[in-house]
Amino acid sequence: MPLFDFPLDKLVTYEGRNPRPEDFDSYWERAIAEMKAVDPQIELRPSEFQVPYAECFDLYFTGVKGARIYAKYVRPKHADKPHPAIVEFHGYSGSSGDWSGKLAYAALGYSFFSMDCRGQGGLSEDTGGVKGTTLRGHIVRGLDDHPDQLLYRDIFLDTAQLAGIAMSMPEVDPERVGALGGSQGGALTIACAALEPRIKRLAPVYPFLSDYKRVWEMDLAKDAYQELKDFFRRHDPQHKREDEIFTKLGYIDIQNLANRIKGEVLMAVGLSDTVCPPSTQFAAYNKIKSKKQFELYPDYGHEGLPGFSDKTLQFMLGL
Repeated sequence: MPLFDFPLDKLVTYEGRNPRPEDFDSYWERAIAEMKAVDPQIELRPSEFQVPYAECFDLYFTGVKGARIYAKYVRPKHADKPHPAIVEFHGYSGSSGDWSGKLAYAALGYSFFSMDCRGQGGLSEDTGGVKGTTLRGHIVRGLDDHPDQLLYRDIFLDTAQLAGIAMSMPEVDPERVGALGGSQGGALTIACAALEPRIKRLAPVYPFLSDYKRVWEMDLAKDAYQELKDFFRRHDPQHKREDEIFTKLGYIDIQNLANRIKGEVLMAVGLSDTVCPPSTQFAAYNKIKSKKQFELYPDYGHEGLPGFSDKTLQFMLGL
């Protein structure tokens, strides 16, 4: 296996490079209070897509800053009540995807929620100026403004709000809710479980949005992290604001949220991942204090990891 990152013995002890803002905890407590003060105005509409053993709904709710957030909601018709539920988050630029991918859990008697991120490939609104897609630049959105204007702050809050909505459904047991996703979805899985610590099990796959300074120092500010390089080239070409910028990014760095997680964690890492380097993933994993384990794929990068979907389903059966 070509080695481009730390060896495994260092990965499992690595604590991250990106600065953590001094007021990080109060920042997120204030953000959570703002989220909880929002009237979600939940709306459920039966979807055109239906199957015999489950009901499929288009779910809308209002998040912070007035954005209407969309999620697919699939609930089994004949499951025990209350029953477990899963919340799912997609990769950067994507969407909640096809209904058919949600049905395995419904067949097992689980409700399943899958959220569209603001301004990306789905139906959720980014209210930062226009309706419709605002794709690209989401990491750096708000860097020249107050930290409360960082877009990923709002997206992280959306994940926790959706989890809370799922837990409030009369058919769902709030003590048996899990979260999963890959890449951006892996990051949002970690953020969700950190901001909504009632999440009991989470299965993040090669999480994005971690240890930005390490990404920069590895010269991997490309692909999903390209906007970091673009921001410096266009807005700080001599890096005079480098410390300020990385510190502000620390508010939306999942490694700084990871110690809030209470649920059990199963994480997958590809050791050949040049999109989200393994060290950045372990920077978050190593800060998790709850029960945890990781699955390694030495020859795999940012791609499908054989067998991990099955491992995830078996893990979630523990709910």
